[in-house]
Amino acid sequence: MPSTPLPLADNNTLNQLRQIISAHTHGEEDKNTDIADLGFFRREHQSQPCSCMVEPSVVLVVQGEKQMLVGDARYPYNARHFLLNSIDLPASSQVLTASPAQPCMGLVLRLDLRIMAELIAQGGICPPAEQASQPGMALGTVTAELLDAFSRLLALLEQPQHMSVMAPLIKREIHYRLLMSDQASRLWQILATGSHSQRIARAIDWLKTHYTEPLRIDELATRVQMSSSSLHHHFRQLTTMSPLQYVKWLRLNEARRLMLSDKLEAATAAFRVGYESPSQFSREYVRLFGLPPKRDISQLAQLNT
Repeated sequence: MPSTPLPLADNNTLNQLRQIISAHTHGEEDKNTDIADLGFFRREHQSQPCSCMVEPSVVLVVQGEKQMLVGDARYPYNARHFLLNSIDLPASSQVLTASPAQPCMGLVLRLDLRIMAELIAQGGICPPAEQASQPGMALGTVTAELLDAFSRLLALLEQPQHMSVMAPLIKREIHYRLLMSDQASRLWQILATGSHSQRIARAIDWLKTHYTEPLRIDELATRVQMSSSSLHHHFRQLTTMSPLQYVKWLRLNEARRLMLSDKLEAATAAFRVGYESPSQFSREYVRLFGLPPKRDISQLAQLNT
């Protein structure tokens, strides 16, 4: 990460963003806002990696530092670099720099790929030179124009009478700025009709709603009009995992939620998410979370009390 200071104007804009986010997250770690698809986060301590599903989104840290871990790849980001994710990715989020006096704070804006497709269809936006398949997650350089757009979007929280008209316009501008950023190629590869990346996105959409069913790679490949080998290759390029690993992640995290929130027994949760063997479920659970189901849920329950 570069250590050069931000320009004064950018620092002023960041200070405005910090003040707004701080005011809205006092006493809370995560906060949805009145602006659709916009949320804030606040962490006052460093943390160990925490498993999560990252939707297509842009994440901006205005104070402190976080990192996202996807497979063996690490994506540390701060006020100079935004995190861009173009596809639903299992990952682990970690807070690197935070304290009660200077909490790690930022925002998450869920991307609307339809808006980007419309912007491209209107013309005037040249495709990036490089459009080969790339990982779905990347770090981009924060620009003054992007900061300014976010600042105007957050200011609407104090101007609710203007929100319904102005928020969609400013969010559209943010999407445009991302299409003009140094990470535009990752968005184009998802948006390009018939591209390998778009087909993988379709495969992921199907897996997210059918993960309890037996996975048949040849049927999934036919569904998204790819060969089985091509599906495996491009799926791993985008997500760093195979389709089977992706399904296991979905199943295990849903089972974890069912045990923690709905108080289900491990075997019941395992069958609910598609496992036929409780012992296999337990082995794969330990590989992902580091503890057997019962001990893991017990620790999580203590942390949440």
